[in-house]
This record gives sequence, structure tokens and C-alpha cells, in this order.
Amino acid sequence: MNLKPDSKVLIQGITEPLASIHVARMKAYGTNVVAGVSPGQGGQTVHDIPVFDLVEQALPTTGSIDTTIIFKPPYLALDAALEAIAANIRQIIIVTSGIPPLDMVYLLRIADAHKTLIVGPNSMGIIIPGKLLLGTHPAEFYTPGPVGLISRCGNLISEVALELTQAGFGQSMGVSIGSDAIVGSSFRQWLQTLNKDDNTKAIVLLGKTEGGNEETVVEYITEEINKPVVVYIAGRYAPEVKRPRHASDLIISQPAIEEEVSTAETKIGAFEKAKIPVAQRPSQIPDLLKKALKK
Repeated sequence: MNLKPDSKVLIQGITEPLASIHVARMKAYGTNVVAGVSPGQGGQTVHDIPVFDLVEQALPTTGSIDTTIIFKPPYLALDAALEAIAANIRQIIIVTSGIPPLDMVYLLRIADAHKTLIVGPNSMGIIIPGKLLLGTHPAEFYTPGPVGLISRCGNLISEVALELTQAGFGQSMGVSIGSDAIVGSSFRQWLQTLNKDDNTKAIVLLGKTEGGNEETVVEYITEEINKPVVVYIAGRYAPEVKRPRHASDLIISQPAIEEEVSTAETKIGAFEKAKIPVAQRPSQIPDLLKKALKK
């Protein structure tokens, strides 16, 4: 994993309106954006960044690329990611949301075969405060410090970063793993990364009600992570959602066994049972961190 300030960054879909806004912010933050790719727009520049039609056309000018950030529309994101993998780019951040599930299943199989990190889709990317901005994080909410953030909740990571900053807790890294149903990198993977990071002294994990696998990392945290972890699960007061009945249940006129989908309460209960601190609201996270770091 190469997340150094001087690592080379490519933007696929650089002429998309959202990309143009955030490329300017990344560049102003010091991120080394060396080129953009947008088929049919080659030869242009966006914020003084050269634009190419294809990734392979950019490489002779830029040399090897460490990370690409994809802003392409959902139906074009798979092709963009496969093009990046073919160009030996091993870190891919997908900002795009709503990519077809089968496209993601196929992409993750190819990425695994090529040992490529996929962050997203529907991700705000990665920020190392004061050093590197890869994606759409509002950098003004972050400040360098010892707390690592991992989130599946979109903009919630920015809200928590601001809460921590105002409480005097800087951040070592902020990772938005993506909030679509199927995403690449996982909580476990980033917990492991932050556990090994010398600049990280504590970790905040931000989950949500719908889907996800927050409960599956409880045992991993208790057995493998030797740094304090604080958790917040969004959606504590969201209405419970139940699985629909199967057609066979309706045919035989039998009452269906309706299994409740994992809720905020079930996830919170799993962490509390393992004695992992859980915040009831984002503003409580700094206080829980203070207590955890004193132990």
C-alpha cells in the first residue's frame, strides 16, 4: 500500500463536474495528481492537469501510477477499473455510487487475482491529514493526530472528524470504505492497517444499520487489535426492517418465519457484549476516546 505524499495519482473521469471540483481541492492540498483520463477529451487540461483518452496513453508521460480515483458514471466504472488494473495500478478508489452489483462481483474477482486494492464504490476516499487527500473528504474538518477513522457511512466520517478536531483529537487517517451493498476493502482490512500504523494510537469505527458486516469484526477487534477502538453505529432509531416472505411460504399458506435484518441495536449489542465502547451519538466519541486512552 503506497499512501505517501509524493505518490502519483490519476483521475479517471476528470472532466466530470464532481471530479473537476475535487481535483482542484486535492491539488491544493498537495496531492500529486499527475494526469486525468476522459475518452474523447484527450489533449485538454483540467486545473493544469493533462488529460488523456486512455490510461495507457498517460503512462509514457507520467510513469507508473500508484492510485487512481474513479469518478466515471456507474455503467462505465467497471471498464475504467479494469483499464487501471491492466495498467498495473494497484490502488483504486471508486467515488461513483450505484455500480451494478454484478459489475462489482466481477471487478473484485479480477482485483483479487491482481492483488489490487479496491476502496468503494460510493466512497469519499482516503485522507491522511496534512499529507494526502484522495477523494472528496472536506479537508478543513481534519487535522493531523493519532486517531484513525474507518467509515461505511458516507459523510458521517466528516462529521466525526470535525467533532474530534474540535475536541483536540487529530486524525492519522480517514478511510471511507464505501456505502454501496458490495464494496472492496473491508473493516477488517483497515483495522489491521491502522493497528500496524505507528502514527495511530486509537481507532474509531463508524457503521450503519443497513447491511454490512460490523458484527463480524467484534471477535477480530478483541483478539487481534491492541489499540483502543470506539464504535458508533448510525441508525439507532431507524425503524426495523424485516425480510419479505418467500413465495413457497405463501403457496402453502403457512406463516412465514420473518427474520429481522441486522439492526443498529443488534450490532451495538454485539460490541457492548465484547466490552468495546459504543457511542450513542457522534458528540460522545471524544469522551469515549479519552477514557479508552487512559486505560
